[in-house]
Amino acid sequence: MTSRPAAALTALLLLLAPVATAKDDPIRDASHPRPTARERLSQIARRVQAAAVYPPIAQTRGVAGETIVVFEIARNGAPEKVRTRQSSGSLSLDRAAERAVARAAPLPWVYGEVTVPVRFVLRDPD
Repeated sequence: MTSRPAAALTALLLLLAPVATAKDDPIRDASHPRPTARERLSQIARRVQAAAVYPPIAQTRGVAGETIVVFEIARNGAPEKVRTRQSSGSLSLDRAAERAVARAAPLPWVYGEVTVPVRFVLRDPD
């Protein structure tokens, strides 16, 4: 049996305790769903491509291509184990693609390896 002072203290603590709402819990809040894995992967690919810097020497020499990079993402968004899976045929483009991954951080976390193409395309001068 609970004494009156203990019961009163319990009631007071329950009144003062924070109340979780659907707004506080995105898993339960269907109006604000988290991005799907596909959406996160698409965002990662866009951010890496946007962070890519075309090496000036490759541009001058007319070198273009696509490098496929593979990496993992730590929980803090930092890319890890970045490497070239498929070379563009140009070491400078491959290294620029790997650097783009680092420059795009922090990235949304996904489990496992992420494979992203990084394209280097020469533009016609207007």
